[in-house]
Amino acid sequence: MSVSAVRPGLGLDGIDLSDRAFWAQPPEIKHAVLDLLRQESPFAFFDEPVLPYIQSGPGYHAVTRYADVEAISSRPALFASGPGAVSIQDMPPDLSEFYGSLISMDDPRHAKIRRIVAQAFTPRVLEHLVASVQLVADDVVVRARRKAEDGDGTIDVVADLAAPIPLRVICDMMGVPEGDRAMVLEQSNVILSGGDPDLVEDEEYAVAAFLRAGELLARLMTRLAVERRQRPADDLTTALVTAEVDGERLSDQEIASFFILLLVAGNETTRTAIAQGVLALAEHPDQRDRWAADPGLTRTAVEEIVRWTSPVTWMRRTATQDVELAGRRFRAGTKFVLFYTAANRDPAVFPDPHRFDLGRDPNPHVGFGSRGPHFCLGAHLARREIGVAFRAFFDHLPDLEVTGEPDRLRSSFINGLKRLPARLTGVR
Repeated sequence: MSVSAVRPGLGLDGIDLSDRAFWAQPPEIKHAVLDLLRQESPFAFFDEPVLPYIQSGPGYHAVTRYADVEAISSRPALFASGPGAVSIQDMPPDLSEFYGSLISMDDPRHAKIRRIVAQAFTPRVLEHLVASVQLVADDVVVRARRKAEDGDGTIDVVADLAAPIPLRVICDMMGVPEGDRAMVLEQSNVILSGGDPDLVEDEEYAVAAFLRAGELLARLMTRLAVERRQRPADDLTTALVTAEVDGERLSDQEIASFFILLLVAGNETTRTAIAQGVLALAEHPDQRDRWAADPGLTRTAVEEIVRWTSPVTWMRRTATQDVELAGRRFRAGTKFVLFYTAANRDPAVFPDPHRFDLGRDPNPHVGFGSRGPHFCLGAHLARREIGVAFRAFFDHLPDLEVTGEPDRLRSSFINGLKRLPARLTGVR
């Protein structure tokens, strides 16, 4: 679809990537705009969105070419994460502390904290997690079918399939009690809402809602950390409170921040990949039939779903000094927003990029972040969850049929779905 078909007379001046409503539009509209930017203005400049209680800065450059995303991501000394990786605005002190996890740290502190965290992700721990994913996925699909059979045959792909799998895996790995899990889901939704009025009642107080959500999750994690120091268990929380590098261990605040990061990177994004993947397969039934018939396709199919859906739309980096990129000079302090969703459709890297091909190989997408120190620590687990989930769908829900349009999250940061109606055609 051409950009002119999206909005009459639309040119570069008519594009506003800071408009949250833009990101709730169908993918073909968003990708037509991003294609235009990549072709005509790969470092297009935009004003920062206006948010209550946060002072907007001088603006940012939207990075839409794969090569430029790679160049910035692989040079952390020149392009820092610390000033705000997950926010276009420079955050006030209270929010900076809230977002002060690994994702918004720079070396040398980032390297040390990541080494401590990595100790908790030992092969033994990961092997235990991988084994549990299958049990979780099987139980989730059985519950979804039972719900359909007890009702009118309908389910919601997000609520009944995509959301429970990663949430249960993360809560299992952290040892979160059953009684706290509904709160964890609710507050992680608030954090990733992007101010969507469906998830945050009053946009004017969205920042307060984010802080409150972070406070509740941090309080839970601090409680668990204290309990595990007294009574160790076979879970990731115990591994985190005991891991150390050069005699240093994570503080309770650092453990709480990492827990929130896990909920963001491991829960919401995997949920998005699963939900958007179901939608993609419904829109491309030939690819669905291809994968259902060939379990050996799972490796490349998972990579294509992550490329196609790009669960995290962007991350921000900030120039630490005057720097040159692709022949252009930029001043220190310049903000760059790396649009992974645009890089993942760059024809210079992906032949026929708007074709959904589960056999695409190679597939060097940046769906887990690009090269550099901030590549997703949980990418292996996410791949496993997605692959196991879809094989469970094929085995136990072969009659799953999407029945309506998705309700898209009004967020520029997460390419999420709030609802996706479906039915099981074998249920009468």
